[in-house]
Amino acid sequence: MSESPGSDAEVLHEVRGRSFWITINRPEKRNAIHAGVIAGIRAGLRQAQADPEIRAIVLTGAGDKAFCAGGDLQPGKGFAFDLSRPNVDYADLLREAQNATLPLVVRVNGACMAGGMGLLCMADLAVAADHALFGLPEVKIGVFPMQVLSLLKDIVPRRVVREWAITGEPFSAEEARAAGLVNHVVPGSELDAKTQWLLDRIVDKSPTAIRRGKYAMRAIGAMSFDEAIAYTESQIALLAMTEDSREGMAAFNEKRKPVWTGR
Repeated sequence: MSESPGSDAEVLHEVRGRSFWITINRPEKRNAIHAGVIAGIRAGLRQAQADPEIRAIVLTGAGDKAFCAGGDLQPGKGFAFDLSRPNVDYADLLREAQNATLPLVVRVNGACMAGGMGLLCMADLAVAADHALFGLPEVKIGVFPMQVLSLLKDIVPRRVVREWAITGEPFSAEEARAAGLVNHVVPGSELDAKTQWLLDRIVDKSPTAIRRGKYAMRAIGAMSFDEAIAYTESQIALLAMTEDSREGMAAFNEKRKPVWTGR
């Protein structure tokens, strides 16, 4: 196990076996987002992607009150924009996460609101504590969850998204699961065990297959069926030529566990 930067940093990075943990470490601010938090998460994503031993990334928040309450609303913090730039740091974080080829798991340890919903939506899988509350309360301060909608629209049914965004009212972890926003909901005391259970089902699989599979899922998202099937039939042929594929076939026939090289 290794950790960087220091434990007093606003975003912690920690290697736990084959997983890389990124923890927003502002519990006194309900793990609200500002420029430093965004930079810390992005740095963690890059560090994990650059380590060939890492098989999955976990994003969570410190404490048990909040995963992320959204943007820091203090003047000069999370709600500041440089209008001379066509892009903003938060949107760049969502872009970077979408293009990552390692599986990203979100551990929702508490309230997940506003921009925190975007962090949740940028992940592949999510586990939530049953006491967590979710919501898009932006309309209550005169704005709208614009960037979050870019991801949320492909996860949750349209009318559900509209109710959440237009009313701004919070909803429960079980409602989030029913809408497809999270995969699993467990008591808070079981959150770590369930997160590890999910990681264990990821890290023993072929990293090459997952890497290329995530890339393919991203690529076909905007394709028609004919385009997608043509693309994926070429991708399965390429996968069969990888070291992991040959090892997987050999291990199956020899009735043993595969030893993945990630190549």
